[in-house]
Amino acid sequence: MKTHTVIAIRFLLGMITLTGIAYPLFMTGVAQVLFTKKANGSLVIKDDKVIGSKLISQKSDSLIYFSSRPSIIDYNPIPSMGSNLGPTSDKLKKQVIERRRKFARINSIKDTTAIPMEMYLASSSGLDPHISPEAAQLQVERITIARDFDNEQKQKVRDLIRDTTLEPQFYILGERRINVFELNLGLDNIK
Repeated sequence: MKTHTVIAIRFLLGMITLTGIAYPLFMTGVAQVLFTKKANGSLVIKDDKVIGSKLISQKSDSLIYFSSRPSIIDYNPIPSMGSNLGPTSDKLKKQVIERRRKFARINSIKDTTAIPMEMYLASSSGLDPHISPEAAQLQVERITIARDFDNEQKQKVRDLIRDTTLEPQFYILGERRINVFELNLGLDNIK
């Protein structure tokens, strides 16, 4: 009996060392060497100050910037969750209708059926930093007016959307998308 206990304790300590210490340290080292930026949060630094991460959606209520997807957690990365409301939920239906109306109102859109669904449906994590190129194009007019851009600058905004559009991974996985944070950083460079 004593032998089995000693073997069990040794096995437990060995597994703790292997899976709790050695493996995490090894994977951290691999990530730091191969994926340095991503392993460190893809932080964006401006004037020696961290202004955000390319991996996490940023809240922007300003009319001069592109809007991100709605977030049920108000863009707080700590809880990172969805609402867990199902398709038959009255609360979800009311949220969707209100979000769609708000997006249509601030972007002067008459036909609300033309609004891509990511602009009124929150992502499951609440932190998805991407929108579709179509959703970005719907916001160009608002941004142009809010920033008092002329036609040349408006075309630069459209070019920025085109240039920051990411294709599906390996050209088959996912959809075309734009990182809103990077798009908004690019907006500030348009003169």
